[in-house]
Amino acid sequence: MELLHRRSLCELLLVCGSFVFAGPALAASDDPREWLNRMGAAVQSTSYEGTVIRIRGGEAESLKVVHQVADGVIREKVVAQEGNGLEIIRNGNEVHCILPDRKSVLVEKWDDQSTLFSTLPSSEIRFGNEYDVSIVREERVAGRQTRLLAIRPHDSYRYGYRIWLDRATAFPLQTQLIGDDGVAIEQVMFAEISLNKEIDASALAPSYSTEEFRWFNQSNHHVTRSVDTDWVCENLPRGFKVISTHEEKMPGSEAFVTHILYSDGLANVSVFIAQLGEGNSQGPSSVSGSNSFSAIVGDHHVTAVGEVPAITVEQIATTMRPR
Repeated sequence: MELLHRRSLCELLLVCGSFVFAGPALAASDDPREWLNRMGAAVQSTSYEGTVIRIRGGEAESLKVVHQVADGVIREKVVAQEGNGLEIIRNGNEVHCILPDRKSVLVEKWDDQSTLFSTLPSSEIRFGNEYDVSIVREERVAGRQTRLLAIRPHDSYRYGYRIWLDRATAFPLQTQLIGDDGVAIEQVMFAEISLNKEIDASALAPSYSTEEFRWFNQSNHHVTRSVDTDWVCENLPRGFKVISTHEEKMPGSEAFVTHILYSDGLANVSVFIAQLGEGNSQGPSSVSGSNSFSAIVGDHHVTAVGEVPAITVEQIATTMRPR
């Protein structure tokens, strides 16, 4: 994968979707902001075990997930049910990606709150400006009663979302990423789940003996430092703003790449700016709901990538300029 996609190898191997984690039980309410606020406050607080199904590009994939939170430390095991038997074992911020067919283990440091699940709405979203949110109806998912929450964008620069929240706990049992035609681009749902269950330590252990496996430590090969930058987007879609600016040194390279993260509180776009080199590509590429666009700006190669419509990354990449 190109360095511009800025995902760990474990993340690229792991097929997963957009959830956050359960919290304390909450009373029924028709106020979608209340549901979102309580969901956000409860992130990463519940132990659970279940089966996750992801559907994208017309193909379905299944993952067995065991997730435990104890003394503020996240421990997790994710097992792909098809293919090569990939396992992701997480203990705090250290993640082991086990590839049994290659007898290999990749070790990485992750500071994200979730191994599996991407970011969902928070209080940072400007509802009424870029999105509308509403409670649509009640449905059953994985044998549990849910409230369906719909997030609708005001323009074509961002996707919509449907989120099925467990009525008793506000746990998101199903999510859909929605295109401007109203059709689901990606769908992730629990086929079965046990919430707030006691997790035995053996359930979080690898299924394979890794003593004879080759170990590769990825954590020390990526260098990041916060910086100021002169690069700006001259035609940034409304609602997006700069969240962070870093310089990153990727594996296999001594050159630093500028990484600017834009967000509207829900949708995120990463822009990577590097010195122009031989063979740098231009134009669009996509994987399901994730799009990227590369452009040459002067003597720099600029790529915008994010889980947003193709028009968004193209507009941002082609209008990046140094001050």
